[in-house]
Amino acid sequence: MDVILLEDVDNLGYKYDTVTVKNGYGRNFLLPKRKAVVANKANTARIGEIRRQIDKKEASMLAEIQEMVQRIKETPIKVGAKVGTTGKIFGSVTNVQLAEAIKKETGIEVDRRKISIKDEIKQLGTFTADVSFHNRIKETISFEVIAE
Repeated sequence: MDVILLEDVDNLGYKYDTVTVKNGYGRNFLLPKRKAVVANKANTARIGEIRRQIDKKEASMLAEIQEMVQRIKETPIKVGAKVGTTGKIFGSVTNVQLAEAIKKETGIEVDRRKISIKDEIKQLGTFTADVSFHNRIKETISFEVIAE
């Protein structure tokens, strides 16, 4: 079943994307919850017009996002963590702590759900994380974990 998403759906697609899903998933979840509509001619034309209007606005917004990404990449991000006597961190560094550190260092608020840390961070050092600023802009940023 082909559907047009009306909002971002995790592990499926972004708003106004046309995706193919299993019939049960479309009929029993996406359509009743108004997360998607069936991809017929009328809906495709209607969504196509909305996409054209959004693309015009998005062009100017992408330039702002690129500037914001550049500012984050140039600023050293430092995440503070409580450390034991052996140098190991109590717990691990999470995407919530990284989002707070980015806001504190740069003043730019990044949604914690858009940050993906590859491995568990349980020690001091420099690490990387993938940040999705926009559905077209995904960057890898580096940050340093320091003792508080």
